[in-house]
Amino acid sequence: MKRLSIIGLRASAILFSSALVVACSNDQNPGLEYAPDMYHSVPLDPYSQIKENKFNPGGMNMRQPAEGTVARGKMGYNDYLSKDDAETAGVELKNPLAVTSVNLEEGKVLYTRFCAPCHGEQGDGQGLVGQKFKGVPSYTAGRVATLPGGHIYHVIANGRGRMMPHGSQVDPTERWKIVMYVQQLQKGITDTGAPADTTGTENGTAPVAANN
Repeated sequence: MKRLSIIGLRASAILFSSALVVACSNDQNPGLEYAPDMYHSVPLDPYSQIKENKFNPGGMNMRQPAEGTVARGKMGYNDYLSKDDAETAGVELKNPLAVTSVNLEEGKVLYTRFCAPCHGEQGDGQGLVGQKFKGVPSYTAGRVATLPGGHIYHVIANGRGRMMPHGSQVDPTERWKIVMYVQQLQKGITDTGAPADTTGTENGTAPVAANN
């Protein structure tokens, strides 16, 4: 009888230890999943190409957008130029925004934030950075005073000369508002309450009352 009790205890210990090992093991079979691809999708990250993509031509994750497509939220800003330079942009790009005191005021805020350190609050090239590095032109002098809006927009987005591009800092709508305010500065006007007369200019947009 005693022998049987010992055997029973040993068997119980073996069963308990086996159950403990199974419970703590990482090798358990989780069973079957229905449509596992829905749970374990393979993301195609365009900036993290690890192996060949069998779904896209050339095996690349990143693809050139179809010509004429417009990114979400960018309707009206598909700026396709016959030649990608500031001079061509000055001819082909038109400001789609109405000239209002609200847009001008927002343009002034953006100009003060991103442009004034070099170009100065008055557009005279005498910002703190402009004073130190010299050579920043005044908006009211020479050729700069006659630059069209599309030219200014292109330079804001892509930079030129010593000016670095600001396309990653201001979106298209903000760029056009800055352009609108810079065109005021070209005329020597810093007041945003009364839009300068733009009738007949390159954007073809007449002034709009301040309360619009």
